[in-house]
Amino acid sequence: MKPILYSYRRCPYAMRARMALHYAGIEVEHREITLRNKPRSMLLASPKGTVPVLCVDGAVLDQSMDIMRWALQHSDRDAWGLVDPNSANAWIEKNDGPFKKLLDQYKYPNRYPELNQAEVLGEAMDLMLLPMEMVLQSHSYLMGEGLTYVDVAIFPFIRQFSMVNPQEFERLPIPFVKRWLNSLIESELFRAVMQKHPTYLD
Repeated sequence: MKPILYSYRRCPYAMRARMALHYAGIEVEHREITLRNKPRSMLLASPKGTVPVLCVDGAVLDQSMDIMRWALQHSDRDAWGLVDPNSANAWIEKNDGPFKKLLDQYKYPNRYPELNQAEVLGEAMDLMLLPMEMVLQSHSYLMGEGLTYVDVAIFPFIRQFSMVNPQEFERLPIPFVKRWLNSLIESELFRAVMQKHPTYLD
C-alpha cells in the first residue's frame, strides 16, 4: 500500500516534501486538499490541519523536514544528505524562522500596515538573500558544488519571495541567487512535483 500524502500545490512546505519524495523514488497516493475544506481523514491523522501530512505504515509525519529526512533514509543516490549538519540546520532554521516571518510581512502588507515594505525587503536581504549571494558566488549550491536537501528545503520560500513583486526582485543585486533560483525552477524535479491534481474529497 502506497504512503498517503496530503498536499497543497502552492504550499512551500509541501513543495519541499514532494521534491524529496520524488527524488527518493517514493510513490505516494497524492491527496490534494483545499484550505477551506480540509478532508476529515487528514484532520484525524494530524489535528494541526496543515500540509504536508504523510501517512505511512501506521505512522504520521506532519512536519515537512521530517518527511524530507524520511525520504532520504530510503534513497539518497546523489548524496543530498551528506552535508555538515550544523551548517545545514543553521540555514534551515533561519529560513523557517525569521525569514518566513519576513516573507509573510512582505507578501501580505495589508496584514502589517504598521510596517514599511522597503524596510521589510531590506531586512530580508540582510538576513537571507545577501548571505546566500556570498555563498553562491563561489559555489553552485548552498552547501557546495552539489544540490542537497538544504537547497531544496529553502528554494520554495525564495521562489515565493521572488513572486511577490517580480520587477522589484529583478532589480535586487543578487545575480547568483537568481541563477540558483532559476536552475531549480527549471529543473525536471520541480516540474514533476508541480503537476496539478484533482481535489481530494473523503
